[in-house]
Amino acid sequence: MCPGRPGGRPPVAEQCDRAERAARYAARRAELKEILRSPDSGEADRSAALRELRRQPRDASATRVRNRDSVDGRPRGHLRKFGLSRVRLREQAHAGFLPGVTTSSW
Repeated sequence: MCPGRPGGRPPVAEQCDRAERAARYAARRAELKEILRSPDSGEADRSAALRELRRQPRDASATRVRNRDSVDGRPRGHLRKFGLSRVRLREQAHAGFLPGVTTSSW
């Protein structure tokens, strides 16, 4: 357990585990989904693929991976180009830590 949080591990650590698990299962999930999508697959193949897809862990889906700020883990206001939240981007741009980024002032 994480000492600062009564619920367990910090969300950033859980997010890293989710991303790793999604990457690990990605190829097999794609194969199973292709079987389900294909009109040539039989009913038995489809039901077996669906059963296996449902048996996989919940975090194996890439949909459950959340983009977070790489510095403090803030889940909202994430700017993918920088890997930062809007708050952290503004702070670092004002401090001059982001080359090529200029802040507006008038």
